[in-house]
Order: sequence, then C-alpha cells, then structure tokens
Amino acid sequence: MRLTLRQLEVLVEIAHSRSATAAGDALAMSQSAVSAALAELESQLGERVFDRVGKRLVLNDSGRLLLPRAMAILDQTRGIEALFSAGAAALRIGASSTVGNAILPPIMAAFCREFPAAQFCLRVGNTQAIADAVAQFEVDLGLVEGACHHEDLVTTPWLQDDLVVVCAANDPLGAGEVSLDALRTARWLLREPGSGTRETVENLLLEHLHRLEHAMVLGSSESIRAAAIAGLGLACMPRRLVRQDLQRGHLVTVRSPLPPMHRTLFIVYHQKKTFSQALGRFLQFCQNWQDSPQPV
Repeated sequence: MRLTLRQLEVLVEIAHSRSATAAGDALAMSQSAVSAALAELESQLGERVFDRVGKRLVLNDSGRLLLPRAMAILDQTRGIEALFSAGAAALRIGASSTVGNAILPPIMAAFCREFPAAQFCLRVGNTQAIADAVAQFEVDLGLVEGACHHEDLVTTPWLQDDLVVVCAANDPLGAGEVSLDALRTARWLLREPGSGTRETVENLLLEHLHRLEHAMVLGSSESIRAAAIAGLGLACMPRRLVRQDLQRGHLVTVRSPLPPMHRTLFIVYHQKKTFSQALGRFLQFCQNWQDSPQPV
C-alpha cells in the first residue's frame, strides 16, 4: 500500500466541502487531479470512502473511519514542518573534559536561546575517546583539547586556551620563584594517556623540564583540581577551570622560569559527515563564539 499525504489532503478537503471542485480550489488542483487522487486512494484501500449523491460526495462508514486518522497524520506533518522551520535540532555532540565542563554549556545555552527547539545529547570523554566516537559516527561533532590523528577526520583550530601551573595554597612551591630543577623533581598530577590535556601538558613541560620524575595519574580534570587543592602535587591546568579556586585562595599559581603556555582547542568531524541545516548552524555558532576569559 502506498498512501500519500496528497491523497489524505484530498480526502479531508472533500469531506469538508463535499465537492471535488471545491476541494481542488482549496488545494490548487484541477478537478481531474482531485478525482484521480481520490480514485487512487480508494484503489489502495480496496474500499470506497464516499457515497456519490448526485454531484455531492458524502463520507460513508469507511470514510468516517479514515477521516480522523487522516487529519491526525496531516496535523503531525504540519507539526514536523513547523518544528524544522523553528530551527529544531537533535544534535549529538562530543566534548573533551575542559570543553564539556567549562566551555560548551554557555555555548549550548546561547544556541538554545536563539533556537529554542534545539535538543542536545552531550558525551564527555578524553580526546581519544571523542575522536573515536566521531570516527564511528556516534556523535555528529567533536570539540576537543588535543590534536586528532584519525585520517578520516577533519580537524580545524577553534579557541585558544591558557594553561597555568598551580598548587595548593599551603604548598611550599607556591611561596616563591621555583627553579626548573624543583619543578622536575616535584610530583605532577596528570591525566590518563589519550587525554588531549595530558599530551599538551607533556609537550609543553618536557620542552623545558626534559622529564617529570614523579607523576600521579588521575582520570579527570576535576579530580586533578581536587587533588591539587588537597596538596597532592602540581597541576598544569586550563586557567578557566581553576579561576575561581585562584580567586578564593584554594590554589595559587607557581612562579617559575617556564614561559606562558597556551594550547589550541579543535573542532573535529568526519570527512564524510552530511551536515543538516541544524548541525551547520551549530558549527557556525561555535566558530563565531567569542570566548575571552579574563586572567586572574
């Protein structure tokens, strides 16, 4: 059976006007086209849905059974059209830890204010996990903290992120200038392998320290922040994640000969990904996002 929306529209209009001519006028169709659509509908159903009374068409019992269902289907169709015209979206976004916890929520909130019908499913993981999800089409778009090495992914630079070395307020290393030798022998709090933050931190620090003699591995930026506050060691973290802790005195920055450190955040998507209008809007929204946190 191949019922069409046009056939259902013809049914509803004839039921209301009891005339194929009037139905054609309402639908901007010729009378012959209306009659052909009705004939095809009845052929598909194997039932007449109108009694022919002179020039009038009157619903019979089969037509009365079909009419409310046809009206419901057409109403749902108009709802779908209205939904997409209002900017509806059902987007699956992947984000690495810093992006998912500190950057993406205000972006999503601003997008939803502009497009209230938008819906998000957000997955947060390390950069490697999000890259894998993008590669497997499990998420539509990835916003990550490290470079991705999948050959099927398109990776584009996005935002700049400042990094700062911090320690607990009562840690001796926070009291004055710290030498590179002292940094080298300190205990460092690091993310797990596969984390974009871990890769970036090691690349930045090892250029100057050459090695880190003591490391404690933790599975999230939040656990590293808490461990640093507890005095377990030094952490090199995005400034935006520890800004409030620095303001409240829970953490202090470590002064050292290390130069200012920055990293680039990236947007990744599969090179064969088909972009819907909604996904394209969100990508453009992210690319235009102005994010300039004030340093502490």
